[in-house]
Amino acid sequence: MSTPDPVEFARVMAQVPTPVTVVTTVDANGRRWGFTASSFTSLSLDPPLVLVCPAKTASCHEAFVTGTRFLVNVLAADQGDLAGHFARSGADKFAGTPMRPCELGLPGLPDATARIACTLYEVLDGGDHSILVGRVEAVHAGGADPLVYHDRQFTRPRGLPALA
Repeated sequence: MSTPDPVEFARVMAQVPTPVTVVTTVDANGRRWGFTASSFTSLSLDPPLVLVCPAKTASCHEAFVTGTRFLVNVLAADQGDLAGHFARSGADKFAGTPMRPCELGLPGLPDATARIACTLYEVLDGGDHSILVGRVEAVHAGGADPLVYHDRQFTRPRGLPALA
């Protein structure tokens, strides 16, 4: 079987809507780390597990794969600016943001659609990304409409009724 062209694969995957999250942790030295991820999903109910996938080239990668805890902030529809902010490399990503200690004492967004606090359960290889499997320790539902990544842009669900 042949492998699809990487450009075509990326174009097709851009058509799959995904939630937008900012994932945070604090390393052993107390430094805060965070990244924007759209590769996030639930994995298991028993035990409660989720997964999120940071790029191996990200400056925060080491902090996440060697850490013990992380917090997934599912962004609200009006938090696209934060998604862009945490997607950049470089300066202190937390400066000027509304992040504050939340579940497990990890940096969180009070107005997030949801927060899922995890202990690191397993790290798996995922090609150019790592797959962080987190055991869910605490959750918070904020209730705001979520931010979605679709067709290479941040958007909100259109709110169409589900088909019966």
